[in-house]
Amino acid sequence: MDNKNFERFDMAKPPVRTKWYLRPLTYLLSAPAVWKHRTKITKTRTEGLKPPYLMLCNHNSFMDFKVLTKAIFPTRANYVIAIDGFIGREKLLRNVGGICKRKFTNDIVLVKQLRRVLKNGDVAVVYPEARYSLCGTTAILPESLGKLCKVMKVPVVTFICHGNHVTSPFWNLHDRGIKPTEAEMTLLFTPEELEKASVDEINRKLVETFQYDDYRWQKERGLRTTYKKRAEGLEKVLYQCPACRSEYRMETEGTKLRCTSCGKTWVLSELNELRAESGETEFAHIPDWYEWERENVKAEVEAGTYSTGELDVHVDSLPNAKGYVRLGNGKMVHDKNGFRVWGTDDQGMAFSMEIPAKTQYSVHIEYEYLGKFGDCVDLNTLEDTWYVYPHGKDFAVTKMSLATEEIYKKIKREETPKK
Repeated sequence: MDNKNFERFDMAKPPVRTKWYLRPLTYLLSAPAVWKHRTKITKTRTEGLKPPYLMLCNHNSFMDFKVLTKAIFPTRANYVIAIDGFIGREKLLRNVGGICKRKFTNDIVLVKQLRRVLKNGDVAVVYPEARYSLCGTTAILPESLGKLCKVMKVPVVTFICHGNHVTSPFWNLHDRGIKPTEAEMTLLFTPEELEKASVDEINRKLVETFQYDDYRWQKERGLRTTYKKRAEGLEKVLYQCPACRSEYRMETEGTKLRCTSCGKTWVLSELNELRAESGETEFAHIPDWYEWERENVKAEVEAGTYSTGELDVHVDSLPNAKGYVRLGNGKMVHDKNGFRVWGTDDQGMAFSMEIPAKTQYSVHIEYEYLGKFGDCVDLNTLEDTWYVYPHGKDFAVTKMSLATEEIYKKIKREETPKK
């Protein structure tokens, strides 16, 4: 298929300074959720802070945007937003300061857009994790982040929210009503401090600042989740049984997580702690189970055995903000070489995409996308975004996400000269 004929989103269009009449509107639309969750915002070293500055935020749910809006109001800001956020509302999002980005691509145009925002004297807001956290802990940060901070030569402010994941986890977005939630706004670097610091030093401090664990935060504060279906969807993240090690055989109902292969069952408490109904509780803490899965994937990557095999898929393209275009059915393979997708449309015309592993430090995934389309992998080039939906049950997009990161790390280790 010659999808080059599709109209493309204009990524180079200059960012719009937020219309004056929209700034109070964005605040009014954000305030009810912030009040509902009684969010406490703590500010450190921000006395006298004025734009322009670069603001780096963690990302757990849409609530992040609302809390940030309250924290910086009435300051004018521009926000980096993934292209799917623009569907059907491009004009509105541009007018409230949205800057479009295709996830996990090296985009020099975005750097130019951020420079323009700062030159305008405004705040440039970036969510460097580039996706909602899968289990309320830090997602991988790009290696280029420190360099971006250094070349912008403006103050760098971090904004770390706590509680937004356990309130509305990525694997089941139902609002659990957790309150009070918290947020920390910190001036991490002044321009003078940036000038003295190396890129590696900046990256180390950013990684340190971005360490968070929503489940630990919840337990430390004793905030209870009374939602009766609180475990439903958790099998998307915890796809491997620690008792029998079977993959893709986990299921959930109500407050229970169960392996259909060996029958072992865990109950999720109001503090989001897991307890086995019988026998050993291998992991009470959800992120511990997730990191165990990562280690298992890493072992496969190191042994050279990791591969999804050929999966039957269907593919939707998102070339612009008008909506998805069905490309057709095809195949996908993910292995040490990266992602490869190919197929034909209803007219028999071919389409294909290849994302080399060495160019992709992470990948965006979705669970039950938009509540009806199923799990998918979101693959991006500078000109297009493909939503690739595997068929069947013998896969987990979470495992593909973990494998993408571990394959990239392995490549980087092998490329680094030994001292």
